[in-house]
Amino acid sequence: MGETRVDLLHLLEDLRDAYAGSLEETILTEIVANSLDSGARRIDITSDATSRTLTITDDGTGMKRGEVRRYHDVASSAKTRGQGIGFAGVGIKLALLSCHWVYTESRRGKVHVATRWHLASRHRAPWKWVPPEGLAPERGTAIRFELTNALSPLLDPGFLEVALRWHYLPLFEPLFEPLLRDHYPHGVRITVNGRALEATERAAREQATLEVRIGRKRKPSALGYLVRDVVPLPEDQRGVAISTLGKIIRRGWDWLGITPATQDSIGGAIEIPALAECLTLNKADFIRSGPRGMTYLAYRKAIQNAVSNQLAAWGDARDAAEETRRRITRPVERDLERVLIDLADDFPMLGTLVEHREGGQRRLPIGGQALDYARGLVAATIAASAVSAVATEGAQLADTNGGSAATALDETAAAEPQPSAEAMIPSAPGPKRAARYGLSIEFETRSSDPEIARLIESTVWVNDAHPAFRRAVLSRSEGYHLALAVAMALAPLAVEPAHQHRFVTTFLARWGQALETGGRKRRG
Repeated sequence: MGETRVDLLHLLEDLRDAYAGSLEETILTEIVANSLDSGARRIDITSDATSRTLTITDDGTGMKRGEVRRYHDVASSAKTRGQGIGFAGVGIKLALLSCHWVYTESRRGKVHVATRWHLASRHRAPWKWVPPEGLAPERGTAIRFELTNALSPLLDPGFLEVALRWHYLPLFEPLFEPLLRDHYPHGVRITVNGRALEATERAAREQATLEVRIGRKRKPSALGYLVRDVVPLPEDQRGVAISTLGKIIRRGWDWLGITPATQDSIGGAIEIPALAECLTLNKADFIRSGPRGMTYLAYRKAIQNAVSNQLAAWGDARDAAEETRRRITRPVERDLERVLIDLADDFPMLGTLVEHREGGQRRLPIGGQALDYARGLVAATIAASAVSAVATEGAQLADTNGGSAATALDETAAAEPQPSAEAMIPSAPGPKRAARYGLSIEFETRSSDPEIARLIESTVWVNDAHPAFRRAVLSRSEGYHLALAVAMALAPLAVEPAHQHRFVTTFLARWGQALETGGRKRRG
């Protein structure tokens, strides 16, 4: 009789590599995520450099004896997809890679149990029941592990605080409290070595509040803010961060597909609880295919509208030259949509950008635990918040309405709401057609980069500093250059390196055919 053997060490290393951050960051943030999923109101973190131990306790629901037993199965999880931000208790499982042992204690009702666990070899991670030490509160879970490295960042309280504020920024921002109250009705209090992590004030000179509403709902489905300063922000604060249930998933400008004129001086964050349903399996990114992917992309479009409106109010929108360039790219984008629809059958990896459906595009699921399919509009409205004025040697800063200047530090002027920006959700039934998943063309200047374009999210960023692009502009052949740039940017996604030349030639051939057929509808 055969026996199935699992290389646990290799499996854990693969899990570690699935996260962009360091192992220590992943361990900490994932343990906290599972505490939040358990309904914890308080999470206490204690590091002891002398004993090289880290202890994390919460007052969540705790675990039953059977759940504690399954908790030691690396491939097991009791979580329901779309209802949390933690992944299969992976934080403490990854801790096996960097510690001598893991002690887990859980209390739920009359059940009070504890275990001790360690990685003995590549194929064995034995655990055993041990008497509880009384670390867990009246209800909840406590975890303690001894690190192998005496210099591990997990033993540094400063690292713990910075990592928590970085990954769970909305939990420390009062702005997001009304939106997170439905999921965390009693709030969440986090302490590090006995000191509570309090909210921090934003020091940027200008601030604006963003609101995204779904259909005609009065309550915002997403809240956020943008900040702008006259000097560049710290690198970790630039761009827009998107979070769900308090956990930051993406950061920067690339994922949003918008680049302001002064991108180094603008930052912000947006919280969307409904996007918990769109998280990938490891909760480190968002799905971009199927109904869940359509939900994410629709919210992304609404956020783009909201951010673009605020950037325009600040004077950081595209200039006239960029608008002219956009008029050139729009016809190319329409042709590319037909090309991608044709190529999706031959190159399945392009299915992340285009998906075929019988009977037309399904209605977009927005919100609700049952992923209710609802037709409507995504209305992104901006309520510009008060603009802070900082006086430096008589300099005056006008408010976001362009009205009177604010000259006192303690005076703020409430700006008028900006016009709503609407993003239509495709939902009407009809003949078989493909849903376009938002492939767009944007421009960026990278003078030292030999590549003519790159693909980020669903945006092809064309390098307008490339000599070939400048030659195309002078010869008025921007359309062909854009088609070639898109083909080369999509090739690594669509095929293996050995077949990229074939993909580019096929792409250009289909692009030429789309130009010949014009706007005529396909039959079949």
